[in-house]
Amino acid sequence: MAQAMVNFRLDTAIKQSFEETCQQMGLTMTSVLTMFATKVSREKRIPFEITADPFYSKENMAHLEKIIKGIENGTVKLVQHDLIEV
Repeated sequence: MAQAMVNFRLDTAIKQSFEETCQQMGLTMTSVLTMFATKVSREKRIPFEITADPFYSKENMAHLEKIIKGIENGTVKLVQHDLIEV
């Protein structure tokens, strides 16, 4: 089977953590990425769920910006409260 070289950029900290995790499982980064690519190719899907974090939605970011402006101009007052058990 012919092989191709694939190059891509990855945050240094993520790469180090990924490499360490692979080593702990007795695998190489290449073998793990090959397994991932094989699974995606066979199943025609990403083999895990990918979702958007609602914290970063436009609505929530606008709400947070409004609160920050209120704090900065003194119309919103911060008060200490007890933590809520969930």
